[in-house]
Amino acid sequence: MLEEFSLDGIETALCVVAHPDDVEYGTSAAMAAWIDRGVEVHYLLLTSGEAGMQRPPEEIGPLRAKEQRNACDAVGVKSLEILDFPDGMLEYSLEMRKAIARVIRRIRPNVVLTMTWDVEPSWGLNQADHRAAGLAAADAVRDADNTWVFPELAAEEGLEKWGTDWLLVAGSATPTHFVDVTGEPLERGIASLEAHAEYLAALPDHPAPRDMLTEISAETGKAGGGVAAAIGFRAFEV
Repeated sequence: MLEEFSLDGIETALCVVAHPDDVEYGTSAAMAAWIDRGVEVHYLLLTSGEAGMQRPPEEIGPLRAKEQRNACDAVGVKSLEILDFPDGMLEYSLEMRKAIARVIRRIRPNVVLTMTWDVEPSWGLNQADHRAAGLAAADAVRDADNTWVFPELAAEEGLEKWGTDWLLVAGSATPTHFVDVTGEPLERGIASLEAHAEYLAALPDHPAPRDMLTEISAETGKAGGGVAAAIGFRAFEV
């Protein structure tokens, strides 16, 4: 049985993922529920997803960024930042950790959410960018709270260290907590995935967003003690 994640003391959340659409496979529905309860939610994407379709990257990057903005609007997320790391070629690095730590120090979230870095998560074989982004985000949470890691962030940019309370990992094969997304939050989560219309159209075998998210959330809800719809996370208290 999963435990419901408590929002006690949670005022600000930061979602860190590799690509446009990564947040929309359940996490966005959870963020819709949190926004309804007064949490300020920010999205940080490491790439614009420019290598995600068989069309020129200079065309696809802006297209996918626009679809992500539409997805944010569907959920109610106002803060979206997209960095320029190369899609399809993300490498775990100090540079990436520093970029994420910089945003953590600037936004000062109580909880950071990212995707699992497991090679074999709940859905099958994980993609390389997801693994690099998830692990870098997990390490950046600690980096952001260490005076002597990336000290130039404070000395040169005025970004003092910040300690995040929680790290939540989506897609884990061993979730520990759930967020109740019954009703309107799930509907907004479905709409946010549907907002990636051109991207999904390029994936002919992709299931319909409503079918996929309804099934996932219903199964997780059972593990949450009979909640109608829920999204699972592996939660680490930092």
